[in-house]
Amino acid sequence: MRHYSQNRALVGACVLLLMATIGWSQSLTWLGTLPGGGWSAAYSISADGRVVVGLALDATGQRRAFRWTADGGMQDLGTLPGGGWSEAYSISADGSVVVGWAHNAAWHDRAFRWTADGGMRDLGTLGGNKSWAFGVSADGRVVVGCAENADRWRRAFRWTPWSGMQDLGTLGGSESWAYSVSADGRVVVGLALNTSGQSRAFRWTASGGMQDLGTLGGGSSAAYDISADGRVVVGWARNAAGQQRAFRWMSGGGMQDLGSLGGSSSTAYDVSADGSVVVGSSGGRAFRWTELGGMEDLNLTYVYMLTCLVTPDSDLREARAISSDGRYIVGVGYNAATRREEAFLLDTQAPFPQNGDVNRDGCVDDIDMLGVLFEFGESVNNFNRCVDVNRDGIIDDADLLIVLFNFGQGC
Repeated sequence: MRHYSQNRALVGACVLLLMATIGWSQSLTWLGTLPGGGWSAAYSISADGRVVVGLALDATGQRRAFRWTADGGMQDLGTLPGGGWSEAYSISADGSVVVGWAHNAAWHDRAFRWTADGGMRDLGTLGGNKSWAFGVSADGRVVVGCAENADRWRRAFRWTPWSGMQDLGTLGGSESWAYSVSADGRVVVGLALNTSGQSRAFRWTASGGMQDLGTLGGGSSAAYDISADGRVVVGWARNAAGQQRAFRWMSGGGMQDLGSLGGSSSTAYDVSADGSVVVGSSGGRAFRWTELGGMEDLNLTYVYMLTCLVTPDSDLREARAISSDGRYIVGVGYNAATRREEAFLLDTQAPFPQNGDVNRDGCVDDIDMLGVLFEFGESVNNFNRCVDVNRDGIIDDADLLIVLFNFGQGC
């Protein structure tokens, strides 16, 4: 008995050592849809990754703004009194304030600011009928978007509770759109038309007004997000060949082409608080960009998760937002289990228990052991990666040891 205990302790120590080398893994949560609905997309996430907002179809096929939490699931935020559709595009750092647009009783699109206590508030317009909110400051007090003026031109706006809606102007053209704002609400980015009618990414401050950020050699660009301190801007721009490419612009450093996946077009949608991590979409594939690693296809980086932990054939199509610390990513992908596009929440650092349950049926048994033995000694490929328990690239005694130590667990 003592000999058995010593051996088990030794095996346990080996397994713990193996587990330590695995490091951090990931988890993917499909957020589903509203009851009876058939589609959803996530557009923003709180700083701690616990609250997600976006839009989803309800049972009648109407688009509705939603707010999702792990505990409460997907909550329909409704619409303005008498209206129908709504969409949520941004959320405050603590997840308490949501902004977007909703139909009013006249079925005009109107920018809204939502809180649990006050519900959905119409932010008005610049003299026209319609408005849309796309971004909000960290504390939820400054909202940016675009609104129609009295001449029905769409103009970028900055709204605060104490000053209302401010027209931010244009770059000499007729229209502009504001898409994001810095954490303190002082710097705004978006898209504005210049005197030639070309769309240009802009960066606005109260002291400097609207600054044209230029392009990558082409004629147009658009800015979609900004770092917490307002010094890094991301979006898309045309290059000299007319291709649309994701860019990262830095104050004092200019515009950098982030490339693409497979030579296709690319768009950057969001950036981490410190400006170091960018997410977006290229060729229908969600990407993450860092200065060290460049542009990576999230479907390849997390292929183990998609292949083994999620229904095969699922994929991540657009990464629309990233948490301030760069850990959580949300967007829209294809959920093969439900056969529909759905909002997703990817945790890139969640600890994942490697207990040897190769086929994920909740029981570590002969089937799991045979799976490892059948591929023993092989390098990992698309067909056997699920039996690479410790994910070191080869199926070997380390994987078998984990299965043996946990044999019978969950059965």
